[in-house]
Amino acid sequence: MATFLTYIWRPVTGGRHAFPVAARKAPAGQTVTAYCGATADAAELHDRTEDDWVREHTCMNCWYALAKQQP
Repeated sequence: MATFLTYIWRPVTGGRHAFPVAARKAPAGQTVTAYCGATADAAELHDRTEDDWVREHTCMNCWYALAKQQP
C-alpha cells in the first residue's frame, strides 16, 4: 500500500512548523495554518534556505500534534 505525504515542515518566522501538504500550493498572500495553530503567509513556505532551517527551532507543539495522529 502506498503512503503519501500529508504534511511538510517549513522554517517560517518564529519556528520550523508542520503544515498540511496542500499549504505548499497556496498562493502568496494567502494565510496558511500549521498543526499547532501558528499562521504564516504562504509565501514564507517557498524558497527557504538551508540557513533558514538551521536558525529556526522545531515547533514541539506541531511535533506533538503529528505524533498523536500516528497509529
